[in-house]
Amino acid sequence: MSLDSAAALDAGIEQLDLALPAVVRAKLATYLDLLAKWNATYNLTAIRDRDQMVSHHLLDSLSVAKYVVAGRMLDVGSGGGLPGIPLALWGEACLPGLYVTVVDSNHKKSAFLRQAQIELKLSNLQVCGERVETWQPPQRFDQIISRAFSDLGEFFQLTRHLGTPPSDAQAAGARWLAMKGVHPHEELQHLPEDCRLDQVHRLLVPGLQAERHLVVLRAAHV
Repeated sequence: MSLDSAAALDAGIEQLDLALPAVVRAKLATYLDLLAKWNATYNLTAIRDRDQMVSHHLLDSLSVAKYVVAGRMLDVGSGGGLPGIPLALWGEACLPGLYVTVVDSNHKKSAFLRQAQIELKLSNLQVCGERVETWQPPQRFDQIISRAFSDLGEFFQLTRHLGTPPSDAQAAGARWLAMKGVHPHEELQHLPEDCRLDQVHRLLVPGLQAERHLVVLRAAHV
């Protein structure tokens, strides 16, 4: 990571009001370097400029940290590990009890995710190369997050079986956290009957001149 990129990352972390220790910031820099290196061969992201990666990938992922709670989190269609890996790095220092599983059915992407897990020494991260719609893990998840995976209805329907039911550990059941650009008014009007809107949060991402929102969904009792 260049000095300019490192400075932009530090400034962005401060703007997001995240108390990240130096060791985590160093791991974020290592992750970005690893992502850029593998991207040259595996096309993990369309963004090639490292300075842009800081705002569009690292800070964008970390912008939802305040809405994440301890427990089992699933990152669906993780691709290059976004937002799962930055959130796992944050959680390692700031939210003990957060365990992140990143899932992507693409073999090359899941290979990168495993290599990143090894190099970053992330004990709170697991990698899965399954297709979410047919995957049957031994335990369900308290929160399921996605970043540009699909529209809201499809995201919920494909992963509903992976969320903790309301009758289990959490009284209200799992939350689905969908990271979006502009406010998805139309998508919200076409949610499945067994899905309900919980909240919509507007996100302010340092260095990103675009609208960002986090849509929180829950399973409805029907």
